[in-house]
Amino acid sequence: MQKAVTVDARPSLVTVAAAAGVSRSTVSNAYNRPDQLSEAVRRHVLDVAAELGYAGPDPAASALRSRRTGSIGVLFAQQLTYAFVDPYCADLLTGVAEVATATATNLLLMPVGPHAVSGAYSREEELRLVRGVRQAALDGAIADGLHPSHPLLRVLAERGIPVVTTDGTGDRSVVVDDRAAGVGLGDHLRALGHRRVAVLGDSMDDGDPVVGADEAGLFPYSRLRLEGVRAGLGDGAEVVVVSAGQNTGRSGRLAAAALLASARPPTCVVATTDVLALGVLEELRERGVEVGAAMSVTGFDDVPQAAAAGLTTVRQPVREKGRVMARMLLDAAAPEARDARERRETRVTLPTELVVRTTTGPASA
Repeated sequence: MQKAVTVDARPSLVTVAAAAGVSRSTVSNAYNRPDQLSEAVRRHVLDVAAELGYAGPDPAASALRSRRTGSIGVLFAQQLTYAFVDPYCADLLTGVAEVATATATNLLLMPVGPHAVSGAYSREEELRLVRGVRQAALDGAIADGLHPSHPLLRVLAERGIPVVTTDGTGDRSVVVDDRAAGVGLGDHLRALGHRRVAVLGDSMDDGDPVVGADEAGLFPYSRLRLEGVRAGLGDGAEVVVVSAGQNTGRSGRLAAAALLASARPPTCVVATTDVLALGVLEELRERGVEVGAAMSVTGFDDVPQAAAAGLTTVRQPVREKGRVMARMLLDAAAPEARDARERRETRVTLPTELVVRTTTGPASA
């Protein structure tokens, strides 16, 4: 027989168990491990809890007991709003979200800001950057585009929170072979006769694109792709490095205008992202430049807009990268993994594919 329900000003798991005539572990399982109970028992417990006004186990207390919060963070080098407008970031987040949804895991998107070019911050800058991560309740974090010496990564390491990166650094990483992909792209352009090539890479710089820039200011993946393109083009090729600044279509357009105005325009523009490449295409076509004949253009990522633009690019499985990163992180955050004395380094390299379309053709005279 069900016991009489007495309303408590502050109902607890203990009062629900007493009112429902079940053990405390049964009440806990009704919320946290429903597969351990029959549907009738779980419905009975939840009905009694609702009548008492009990909202469920205290998440802070549960986290202390289980050492898990049920949340993972996603850290981007750019501003948080960038994640919603950049097709690469949006696709990566979709992959992460698919795994999070399937595992009832919360996602915390965190605006972390860029790494200082010099590698050093003022005390005030560093405190501002790390405040949120010091206070965040996380089981782990995904870091995309963060410099290995970024103070946020140091804080996460101090807290013992596992991190999965996209640049090959750290204990856990999911990457593509950017250099090898660049080599394949360079081979393709060499076969078409291109010997004067501009490589357009994104960076955290503000302002207009810089032709003949120092490649050290580019993002790490842009530098690897540049290195591969140089190797694929071989000796004798003239490669001009262009720092585009922010990875936007506008940056691509401004870079294309600067290259067209230079004394020796290239026969091909290799953009290290599709977003930049699409901006280059817009500027060239608006100026009446015949793309694929007068000037070739390539990108990297194969975002959805690339096919419609006829863009030759390198396809990487961005959504799958997000899924693999999320699964790897949840495995690393499991209590048994945290308690292990030995933590193996985990690295996954996903495949890339050169996709040749209409924006590349034989080098013009």
